[in-house]
Amino acid sequence: MSDIVRIATDSRMSRVVKAADLIFVGGQTSNDRTFDVKVQTRQVLANIDGFLSLAGADKTRLVSAQVWLADIARDFAAMNEVWEAWLPPGCAPTRATVEAKLAAADMLVEISVTALA
Repeated sequence: MSDIVRIATDSRMSRVVKAADLIFVGGQTSNDRTFDVKVQTRQVLANIDGFLSLAGADKTRLVSAQVWLADIARDFAAMNEVWEAWLPPGCAPTRATVEAKLAAADMLVEISVTALA
């Protein structure tokens, strides 16, 4: 049985959990939500890169992603442009993208990923 390792944990959640050979990065949002969805997506993906690195992995190890957009009709293409530029060739994970009411009105995108350790 493998250990469970929690990274960046507080009383409510862990930003990253490693269990077995999997790394779960919880939903990431932009640090500065005054920007449009492209900039917010870049910030979210930078957060994900940082947390994957802390867990000993990188985006080439992604197996799954969940994307939530506040306005999918308006922002889907722009978010995808940033997403596709960020992903290394041949490393696209499975992915679901949905529209959701996010925690704050200025929050345009949230992304959660799972990767292999």
